[in-house]
Amino acid sequence: MKLSNSYFFTKKEDAKDEEAISGNLLVRSGMIKKAGSGIYIFLPLGLKVLRKIENIVREEMNNIDSQELVMPSLLPEDYYIDSGRRDVFGDDMFSLHDRAGRNYVLGPTHEELFADVCRDVIQSYKDMPISLYQMANKYRDETRPRYGLIRTREFVMKDAYTFDKDLDGLDIAYNKMFEAYKKIFDRIGLDYKIVRAATGAMGGLLSEEFQAITDIGEDIVVTCESCDLATNIEICPCSKETVSDEEELAIEEIHTPNCGTIADIENNYHIPAEKLCKTMIYKVDGKFYAFMVRGDREVNEYKISQLFGGKNVEMATLEEDEEVTGAAVGFAGPIGLSVPVIIDTEVLGMKNFVVGANKTDYHFTNVNVKDFKYENVADIRNVCEDDVCPNCGGKLVFKHGIEVGNTFKLGTKYSESMGLYYADENNELKPVYMGSYGIGPARILASVIEQNHDDNGIIFPEIIAPFDLEIVIVDMKNEEQVKVGFELYEYFTKKGLDVLLDDRDIRAGGKFKDADLIGVPKRIVVGRGIAENKVELKDRKTGESAEISIEEIKETF
Repeated sequence: MKLSNSYFFTKKEDAKDEEAISGNLLVRSGMIKKAGSGIYIFLPLGLKVLRKIENIVREEMNNIDSQELVMPSLLPEDYYIDSGRRDVFGDDMFSLHDRAGRNYVLGPTHEELFADVCRDVIQSYKDMPISLYQMANKYRDETRPRYGLIRTREFVMKDAYTFDKDLDGLDIAYNKMFEAYKKIFDRIGLDYKIVRAATGAMGGLLSEEFQAITDIGEDIVVTCESCDLATNIEICPCSKETVSDEEELAIEEIHTPNCGTIADIENNYHIPAEKLCKTMIYKVDGKFYAFMVRGDREVNEYKISQLFGGKNVEMATLEEDEEVTGAAVGFAGPIGLSVPVIIDTEVLGMKNFVVGANKTDYHFTNVNVKDFKYENVADIRNVCEDDVCPNCGGKLVFKHGIEVGNTFKLGTKYSESMGLYYADENNELKPVYMGSYGIGPARILASVIEQNHDDNGIIFPEIIAPFDLEIVIVDMKNEEQVKVGFELYEYFTKKGLDVLLDDRDIRAGGKFKDADLIGVPKRIVVGRGIAENKVELKDRKTGESAEISIEEIKETF
């Protein structure tokens, strides 16, 4: 591609509304343009990179004999009603209706439709296994789109689905897909971790995530210094807690005006957070419960949901909190509450702690678990960095990650709800076992840039760079430089390289800045050295450069 007659632009200043390094660099390099909140245009240069990522994904999907198709984005709402997921997605799903008043949605994911198309094919156990995938746009009405391409309302996803007669078949299909995913991310050169995760709205038997490790990642990946533990913070179990050997003291009510937070008590009464307990009011499937954790801990809503068999969990509103406790928010406590109390395992081992008194501006001190009734003791909090590893006793380490891929063993959840059955060897009807597997090419692009950049711009891995090689002609008024630059462009293009020629009539400094910004791995500079039949070869990643003869540069590539 010759820049002089191509759609190409860059920006010198940072993008004002891009928090992520990747989003800022993609906008500045003219690869994407924001059309609205969480909605982006892929411009020609950015689309080249995205297509290269998609092609790597396609190659590995095809290598495991998964067949590609394309599902529509506009779907009758009934698919999600039939599967029971319409209420699960709620407002995250874009909804609309046609002129006849029929309800439609923009597909956030396509398990239901894949199950539907396989009903036409799967009649007998002999019709499986089947593996299908698509590369299509998905739509989710994110409450807060952010971080450029990392969290958007419209995005490309490669989603794949496998269909098997039993769990053994699903295990085989899952492992094939799992290995294909590792090859994809290894080829691209991502620094990633594979972690166990919550099944969430997808449901099923198992969920694993491929997390690209970056500082801006929204997910917290929990690892251990001493063993191979790797899990999402949502599902990481807490280690067993020790029991305090303090002598239990007599409970006492204290006046704590305007101290409705843990920080208020710490600052005004010099009581450390680890000697405080907070009581949080939640609704579990519509019923109120109180959950107690240590003052410096956070309640884990996923663990609560699992404790109640996967039921819906939501925090009580301010009004509901005050109605349950009879006090202003911030003064809730377990003593005398009319709703069931569930305490974290860590609280069970505490002595002489401070809790709210269910009375505005008052707390109880020297509280022990014998002083109140509780219904259950369970692990209901998030682990903290430096906590003890639940597997080996080592130290936990937190890393931030961007979820670039996920794999689910769905089991029979969707086949049963969508009526996908087959006749087994004894002619008995059995539900099909399904697997679901997703990859986000745009998130991969953002993650690569988060992991590969410097102060000057993007440093693309060769395999997904927009071009293999960039040739910069320093002075377009110098006939010899122009002649050699175009000759090298034609030579390398005929050799099969994807070459970018900067033949613009602008200052050389601007060309070099743009070259660094867009991150092409290798750069040939045709400049003053041409008088000695030499050009400069520069490596974008290392910054190393060398003067090389024209004949030698041809042999180099």
